[in-house]
Amino acid sequence: MIPRYKRNEISAIWEPKNKFDIWLKIELLICEALAQKGEIPKNSYKKIKEKASFNIERIDEIEKEVKHDVIAFLTSISESVGAESRFIHKGITSSDIIDTSFSVQLKQSCLIIKKELKDLIENLRSKALLYKSTPCIGRSHGIFAEPTTFGLKMLGRFCEFNRHYKRLCEAEKEISICSISGAVGTYANINPFVEKFVAQKLKLKIEDVSTQVIPRDRHAFLFSTLSLIASSIENLAIEIRHLHRSEVREVEEFFSKDQKGSSAMPHKKNPVLSENLTGIARVIRSSCIPFMENISLWHERDISHSSVERTLAPDMIILCDFALNRMTNIIKDIVIDKKMMEFNLKKTHGLYNSQRIMLKLIQKKISREKAYRIVQKIALRSWKENKSFKILLHNNAEIKALLNKNEINKLFDLNYFLKNIDKIYKRVLG
Repeated sequence: MIPRYKRNEISAIWEPKNKFDIWLKIELLICEALAQKGEIPKNSYKKIKEKASFNIERIDEIEKEVKHDVIAFLTSISESVGAESRFIHKGITSSDIIDTSFSVQLKQSCLIIKKELKDLIENLRSKALLYKSTPCIGRSHGIFAEPTTFGLKMLGRFCEFNRHYKRLCEAEKEISICSISGAVGTYANINPFVEKFVAQKLKLKIEDVSTQVIPRDRHAFLFSTLSLIASSIENLAIEIRHLHRSEVREVEEFFSKDQKGSSAMPHKKNPVLSENLTGIARVIRSSCIPFMENISLWHERDISHSSVERTLAPDMIILCDFALNRMTNIIKDIVIDKKMMEFNLKKTHGLYNSQRIMLKLIQKKISREKAYRIVQKIALRSWKENKSFKILLHNNAEIKALLNKNEINKLFDLNYFLKNIDKIYKRVLG
């Protein structure tokens, strides 16, 4: 991943040093378990533990010759251990190390992404409470609909990301798997006790049936969850981008003192952070499909999944971490313009009351179809001629025959639309 879109903590998980540290830890745990079972001398295990180390440059050098990363790693280890190295990697296969290590890296990553999700959720909750009673016009199809509150917009996103947090916790459980079962997963040359021992030490579960590799449906679930998170980040980013538009201006991304919006036009204040997140979400989502395709492997194993995981797994995880952190900062610093929200409500000419008028006419025992036709005709005139919907109602003969002035005025009450906001909040937040 290019430096622009990565943060150090999660990127370090996918650096070669961390991977080889985990490989070495697993190999040492296997030796420890074998020593406990008397399958290798305890003194040999002690020497292995004391001497075992690796050199990344040396591993790269060896791999150029042998064309096998795990063998290159083991050769580097053996050079530091000496004669006792014959007991390392006893009875197991490369996938036991690679897959179990991958599980550890994914679990380490999930811990960070969960933290970032929690931060975003808490910031959404804070904004939802702060703007609970701040009215703004709701929109459907991008067109003025009926009033809502900005807080309710944020509360909906709070619920959305809470659902993702639960999904991520389940996905983390799915990939927290240890598999030390040897060639084709039959334990022919390794005691199942070893797998259980390593799993307990690494706080992982044991794969029910390993076919030499951990089944890739587990990983597909995790990366599908990351794609869902990315889609919701984009969903929120698009809301901010729309509300930031010059014609709307209800919301703005924070614009720092020395920030510049355009190389050509000094007046520009663009929602560049949200736009960036829309692009990142596209990358994450598009990367999900190969993980689905990784499920289909030949027989007990092949390595068609390997290149996908070496490239896309780190990138998806690093991008998701970056996107969550960026969205949290956007929400934390977002600028809300209550006056523009009020202005846009007024710009509707009161048209958001059209349903109330129609329902009141139906109460007067005329058909819904007729009521709709009467109100629609007046509403469309209001919009086209830029005139007050209420005044046009007052002056319409068909309306005056059914509703008096006082009845019409009572129907133009903004608070009517917000009367159940407290109930929604109570349902969500208690």
